[in-house]
Amino acid sequence: MNNTKEKVLSILNDLTGEDFSSKLDENLYDSALLDSMGTVQLLLDLQDQLGVNAPISEFNRSDWDTPAKIIEKVQKMQ
Repeated sequence: MNNTKEKVLSILNDLTGEDFSSKLDENLYDSALLDSMGTVQLLLDLQDQLGVNAPISEFNRSDWDTPAKIIEKVQKMQ
């Protein structure tokens, strides 16, 4: 479980240049750290590195807007 969290945080760090380990509830869209292109890259990285298939067509921004929510979603999908 922690491995998933670490991997998600690593992916987010690579995408945004930010360390979210102590900011799990930061809204990635409100703070402009993720945009639509970043979202697509995030989903591709999650699929490649964690085997999570999250189609962009089923993507709901409000369900994925913080690192904590992303980690929770990924853990449920694994």
